[in-house]
Amino acid sequence: MSKTPSDQTQNFEDEISPEYRFDYEKAKPNRFAAGQKPQKLTVVVLDEDVAQVFTTPESVNKVLRALIESMPQSAGSETA
Repeated sequence: MSKTPSDQTQNFEDEISPEYRFDYEKAKPNRFAAGQKPQKLTVVVLDEDVAQVFTTPESVNKVLRALIESMPQSAGSETA
């Protein structure tokens, strides 16, 4: 009887030395990443015809930023 790929994978995992097994309970945050501000992303689904024009996130952002800057600012709606 031959071994299936899943049997071979299971045997390989059983053969891993204990020093290579990661204990997540002892894990600590990365001290070097503390100074980095996480980037907030929002996903927007574009209609198919619009997606044909804007093929990259950068192209969408460039046009929208230009539109926002050209809009008149009203006293009650200041952006942060």
